[in-house]
Amino acid sequence: MSFMPALLLTTIVSELTIAEVWAQFITGMQQTTALEYIAVVAGIVSVWYSRKEDILVYPIGLISTVIYVYLSFKYHLIGEASVNLYYSILSIYGWYLWARRNQEHQPVLHISFSSPKMWVWQLVFFAVLYALIYFLLVYLKDAFYPGVIPWGDAFASATAYTGMWLMARKKVESWYWWIATNVASIPLYFIKGLVFTSVFYFILLVMAFWGLSEWQRRARSATAQQAKQKA
Repeated sequence: MSFMPALLLTTIVSELTIAEVWAQFITGMQQTTALEYIAVVAGIVSVWYSRKEDILVYPIGLISTVIYVYLSFKYHLIGEASVNLYYSILSIYGWYLWARRNQEHQPVLHISFSSPKMWVWQLVFFAVLYALIYFLLVYLKDAFYPGVIPWGDAFASATAYTGMWLMARKKVESWYWWIATNVASIPLYFIKGLVFTSVFYFILLVMAFWGLSEWQRRARSATAQQAKQKA
């Protein structure tokens, strides 16, 4: 899952000098709108709550995703627009799952590792989505949106779709997909001039490694506790 983000980064480096990249970064930061700032801050807070397994991840995340649906369409990031629309829908679904309680008022859904079967499903899910989004974006690029980057946008979108689906199910592996999404999105948004959002995805990348570590710890603890109860 690392080849395409690396290719996108290589493309930027080969076409721009370091001075040009820095100048574009400064210009982009100066042109950042209030709406983008709100989306970024809400997104960071949302990821913070997801790391803590706090249900506030969803209502706060909805603020960010709804804004990014608009921004993505505006900057011809069609795949990312579909992702954020999907985020919004899955946020409601995840909110429902995370809110469920048993008779003892304890959460029904717990952080866990994916089974081998679940791994196969998520890889197939990603591959099918990537192919569908890629060919759709190739068509849209030729017909309506010449600024679209089909392979980069499709990769960022397909990994994000997969990550969100797994996060709603509280699967540790969701963080691997988030890491891939963030790596791809950093250069993707930078190229489009959404520099602050590019910085946002860098912050999310760091937080994703932190979230992965935390969820791995919680999953192992839950597994050990279940084994102790069965003994």
